[in-house]
Amino acid sequence: MNDTKIKLSVGAIILATILGLIIFFSSFFITKEGHVDVVKRFGKAINIAQPGLNFKVPIVDTTDTIEIRTRKNVEEMSAATAEQMPVNAVVSMNWSANPETILDLYKAYGSLEQFEFRVIDPKFRAITKESIAKFTAEETINKRDLVEQRLREYLITSTQDLPIKISSLNIENIELPKNYLQSIEVKQTEKNLADAEVFKLEKQNLEAQRAVNTANADAQSITLRAKAEADAIQLKGEAEAKAIEAKSKALQGNPLIVQLTQAQQWDGKLPTITGTSANLFMGMDSIIKNK
Repeated sequence: MNDTKIKLSVGAIILATILGLIIFFSSFFITKEGHVDVVKRFGKAINIAQPGLNFKVPIVDTTDTIEIRTRKNVEEMSAATAEQMPVNAVVSMNWSANPETILDLYKAYGSLEQFEFRVIDPKFRAITKESIAKFTAEETINKRDLVEQRLREYLITSTQDLPIKISSLNIENIELPKNYLQSIEVKQTEKNLADAEVFKLEKQNLEAQRAVNTANADAQSITLRAKAEADAIQLKGEAEAKAIEAKSKALQGNPLIVQLTQAQQWDGKLPTITGTSANLFMGMDSIIKNK
């Protein structure tokens, strides 16, 4: 009998120990990175457990894990441009919830997915449609970056009262009616042809201007060269004139230089005498007598 009681006591102790260990270890839980756990007591959210090791009251408390990393919403919708041109748009948005407001969101919507479904998605679609309606069909094609920028700014402004952060927004695709796209292609082709003609004319004008500049440069070079040659001739003439003038002044003041100049100019021939030899001797006699 005593053995039976002892066995029962030991079994009870072992069972209590096991239950105690189970309760003890179930009091702790680990929250993964990029997540938070909503701690609920009797089904009512009371606290947010951050990533790491956390504690809860056994049996009484339960947890609900919520991913708080960046989420991506992709919406495919029908919209209209400023001129009421129907378009099909695919727009994506990356956003994340403010960790400090997760508890309030959970209390209000029951989960982050419900908040996304009931608040984020409808507002995202409405703002996208309003933003596209501010641009023409041609602008949605040629100014896609501007449309994205304005949409992002409008979306951020319109969601300032919500506990979320928008990290990026992209217009992944915009489909316009085929007949409009064809007209755009024709218009673009005509514009390309016109631009080509303008480029051709500008090139011709540039070549003509280059030819004129070259001709002007050649003419200027010829003019400068002719002027330089004329100046050289003038300087040479002036130098020769000055030399002649100096030589003339020197001849006038020095008889020896006159005789030297005459000697330099003599061609080596004796003067020619006309008449008979008798006359020659008579002339010489007269010269001697006169002496």
